[in-house]
Amino acid sequence: MKCVITAAGRGTRLLPTTKEMPKEMMPIFTKIYGKNRIVIPLLQYIFEQLYASNIRDYCFVVGREKRSIEDHFTPHDSYLRELSGDSKSLIAKFYDRLQNSHLVWINQNKPQGFGDAVRLAEKYIHGDDFVVHAGDVAILSRTKHPILRLVDVAKSDPNISAVLLCKKLKDVRRYGVPTISKSSEGYYTVNEVEEKPLRPKSNFGILPLYYFRSDIFDCLKKIKRGKGNEYQLTDAIQKLIENDRKVVAIPVNSGDIEIDVGTVESYRYAQEISYKKA
Repeated sequence: MKCVITAAGRGTRLLPTTKEMPKEMMPIFTKIYGKNRIVIPLLQYIFEQLYASNIRDYCFVVGREKRSIEDHFTPHDSYLRELSGDSKSLIAKFYDRLQNSHLVWINQNKPQGFGDAVRLAEKYIHGDDFVVHAGDVAILSRTKHPILRLVDVAKSDPNISAVLLCKKLKDVRRYGVPTISKSSEGYYTVNEVEEKPLRPKSNFGILPLYYFRSDIFDCLKKIKRGKGNEYQLTDAIQKLIENDRKVVAIPVNSGDIEIDVGTVESYRYAQEISYKKA
């Protein structure tokens, strides 16, 4: 299974910290390596979750100025030799995972939207099915990780072109919003999607974890700039629907928690909840 991780946004809502540090590298807390809490970049936490889900093939779409991300995900033997004790063990485990994985790097020269970032990965995907995970949002889950649930639904029906992850929210205006109907197969049929609508047609928001067949790229090539003068992934998903392709959605499980570092308020919550739940 191939995975596209997008990490090319400017992070302007978290300036001035994100002037030099990508928002995807903002720290959260976890006990992913043992009993003690550690501080970990959100993007590494996402990678560790995907690795635990047996994904080994990754494409990171980054901005031209985000060399710090590539540096972090590149093993440095000389740095490791300078460490000792628990610190050395911690970094060695991370490096082992990196060396057991295949990482590809693609530059998004201009921040032209989520849809544009995914479109750039077409040659890497090479006609395969794949998952997409935004680098600034993670899901804390005590049960089966949503990525695995997306994969299971897609494998259950070869006619499905896309599987979305959605969540009931009080205010969905910051999200892509699906219009959905219940299906007998245990998931929702998606009849329409719209990016950040002023008058939402449902109280569900789309979280930025997806499963796609490769026909999404045909739609990504046909969309025009949408909300924010950017190429929106939701517009390409809408084209799939208009082309009579099957698009479905699953809800997050009860107890799943969204970790989002996109705004000051959401980042404060991300730190508080990750410390509490670690």
